Amino acid sequence: MPKIVDHDARREEIAQALWRVVRRDGMRAASVRTVAAEAGWSAGAVRYYFPDQEGLLSFAMDLVSKRVQSRVAQLEPTGTPVEIVLRYLEEVIPLDPERLAEFDVWLSFTAQAQAESGVGGLRELLGPANDGLRGLCNSLLTHLSTAGRLRPDLDLELETERLHALLDGISFHVTLQPEVTTADRVRQVLAAHVRSLQP
Repeated sequence: MPKIVDHDARREEIAQALWRVVRRDGMRAASVRTVAAEAGWSAGAVRYYFPDQEGLLSFAMDLVSKRVQSRVAQLEPTGTPVEIVLRYLEEVIPLDPERLAEFDVWLSFTAQAQAESGVGGLRELLGPANDGLRGLCNSLLTHLSTAGRLRPDLDLELETERLHALLDGISFHVTLQPEVTTADRVRQVLAAHVRSLQP
């Protein structure tokens, strides 16, 4: 009987090998050859799934977004509106090894995209991830507004941008100084921000 190959699992395995290379050696080291060596595969086997580096990078970045979306989708929306919002916000902060790995990869992609000139390339890959987080912020603030837990004088679009910036900033702080920006501190900051938006 022929062996059944899970191609999606293989692609994810390759993408995770790319993550490890990027976290250890930086974006510039992430070639098909180095990723193949990290995965324990031949370069030809990696090229079977990803004929070029752009496809590999695109899949690896998309995997970050999909993992975050999957975790958020699995959350149970129970509790008060504020409790629900805080639980969703906390889920996108790198407070455990899995989320830290994802954020490290996202940061590496961002740094490399800034170093590139022109449009397209990595900049294009970062767009959907940023749009997804902004969309989550908008959705959560809309939830608070519908529940009467958002001040009516607030500009929803402006508050969406502000919350998005807070999440990016606090994630960066967690990565740089986890001993200062602890999980408890993150929860305090998020709760204080949400309180400041209430009537």
